[in-house]
Amino acid sequence: MSHIKAAVLGSPIEHSLSPVLHRAAYRELGLDDWSYDRFEVDEAALPQFFAGLGPEWAGLSLTMPLKRAVIPLLDGISDTAAGVEAVNTVVFTEDGRRLGDNTDIPGILAALHERGVDRVEHAAVLGAGATASSALAALARICTGEVTAYVRSEARAAEMRQWGERLGVAVRTADWSAAAEALSAPLVIATTPAGTTDALAAAVPERPGTLFDVLYDPWPTALAAAWDARGGKVVGGLDLLVHQAVLQVEQMTGRPGPLAAMRAAGEAALAAR
Repeated sequence: MSHIKAAVLGSPIEHSLSPVLHRAAYRELGLDDWSYDRFEVDEAALPQFFAGLGPEWAGLSLTMPLKRAVIPLLDGISDTAAGVEAVNTVVFTEDGRRLGDNTDIPGILAALHERGVDRVEHAAVLGAGATASSALAALARICTGEVTAYVRSEARAAEMRQWGERLGVAVRTADWSAAAEALSAPLVIATTPAGTTDALAAAVPERPGTLFDVLYDPWPTALAAAWDARGGKVVGGLDLLVHQAVLQVEQMTGRPGPLAAMRAAGEAALAAR
């Protein structure tokens, strides 16, 4: 097969850094016959997009809002993806099967491991939703005690407690108004949209632990900057993006993803924005 294709799908998609990361990997690995593009696809258009894919396709990355919508179109999904009902990676096998996985969860763990965080006694999660459930799935593997989730509504709180039960994590919920309390936890994972945690920057403790803020643009967030200024460890959204993409490259190409080259490409692309 002369040309092999991969792509990222989602809506909106124009700001996705995935093409930058995957193309950097292909360059580094000498995969000159591979291409990686982006396609604006919403839930309604997804089945038709899948129907049009030929044998030249190796894999897909999926962003919002497709991570759950894709599941019925697949031949199987990994336990990791099933645990959070979210697929961000589809690999097309040589025998024509479409298999789904979630590299966000091992990506979170790899980004934390890189900063020396492999086990915590308790943790805090800011926000609810898809990224928060992936955070809980990652914490299920490294957190020995309770996770406190700070959320804005009782409905979100109930949702987070359900995810905790499902994923085997002891989840306690607290109202967002008390979110400053979260910052004393040894590991804080912020999964909220841009601007949401800015007001917490003034509440960073004297000796903070580790902050994992999943945002990457704009970066640093006010909270991450304040955290760094106090000497705490900061893991950012680009770390997560790069680590989950490294795992995707590995699954799609069968070759180890080149972390350093992919990170450098991501940093350069963000600096140019």
